[in-house]
Amino acid sequence: MMTLTSFSVACHAQVSDASVNLLKNCRFNKIFQFGDSLSDTGNIAIEVPNIISAKLPYGFMSNFSKPTGRCSNGLLMIDYIAKAAGLPYLHPYMNRNAHFKHGINFAVASSTAMSVEDLAKRNITVNDKTSNSSLQVQIDWMSDFLATYCMPGRDCESKLKMALFMMGETGGNDVNAALLNRKSDKEIKALFPAVVETIMNATRQIIKFGARTIVIPGNLPIGCLPVYLAMYGTKGAAHDKNHCLRRLNHLAIHYNRHLQNGISRLRAERPGVKIIYGDLYNAFEWLIDHAPALGFDEDSLLIACCGAGGKYHVGGFAKFCGSRGVSVCSNPDGHLNWDGVHPTQKANKYLSSWLIKDMLPKLDCPSS
Repeated sequence: MMTLTSFSVACHAQVSDASVNLLKNCRFNKIFQFGDSLSDTGNIAIEVPNIISAKLPYGFMSNFSKPTGRCSNGLLMIDYIAKAAGLPYLHPYMNRNAHFKHGINFAVASSTAMSVEDLAKRNITVNDKTSNSSLQVQIDWMSDFLATYCMPGRDCESKLKMALFMMGETGGNDVNAALLNRKSDKEIKALFPAVVETIMNATRQIIKFGARTIVIPGNLPIGCLPVYLAMYGTKGAAHDKNHCLRRLNHLAIHYNRHLQNGISRLRAERPGVKIIYGDLYNAFEWLIDHAPALGFDEDSLLIACCGAGGKYHVGGFAKFCGSRGVSVCSNPDGHLNWDGVHPTQKANKYLSSWLIKDMLPKLDCPSS
């Protein structure tokens, strides 16, 4: 292990692009990203300046000069997707000095799909020290941006026609909040229709704005997250073939089915719009199955790189990555997970590559 003080310029390793240029034929001229920490390129660091993801060791392997608020040791999936489309990295909406010529990132780490108030009505509380910028807040930001960018109707439709809209991943933190509030599986499953309808309503709004190509990603196999394995995995819980928590993965599968059903209904409502399910669950399943062949350490697949203590190198939220005394593994590229919750840069590279290849036939882009 190396301590947080041992970083040097040599640590800022460059990585090759995933699926280079595969999305170029789609000719997207902009990307608009909504969601949470899997996609946030810096909004949380502006909204909550003392957030740990705005400090080292976060971002130490990226090619940026300092941590940006990305919840990883480097780049995120949206960074690789933008590169594959031939576009620059997306600036966060809250960076008022940025240009938004190629799109905007509205995602905010720790945000939920449902509003904090709606979750509270279900006796689900959300950490009030992090973001309250739920999906609807992000949609409202998009509306504010469009008010200065285009005229409602044909003008906006024309300017957004060649844009790619990424609706998340969002909803994962609603599930996380329910789990951390010790809700039963029955109560958590009862939440899913409301979360999905929130996402579908947000998608309806961006379609009204002029969106014509939309990707709605599902949830990851959350039973493979070191933070949950540390919480539940040592208490005789059932594990699957990948040594992940069977119960939590079943919850993720159940949620993803609700989401796919919602997408199917929305496609029927809006037949002129491409609405694509982003299958993060199977992307991660593929990655964990092929990880050793891709250079990941077979003994570290479910162990956090940055953390403290225990079988999964997770010291709970009191000893989270970035806290005093927390250590970083010597080879982050050998790990799928960075901090107990979020993928490493290398994992994001392969997850985005799988997603892009899975989406391409559904996007039906020109062949040349």
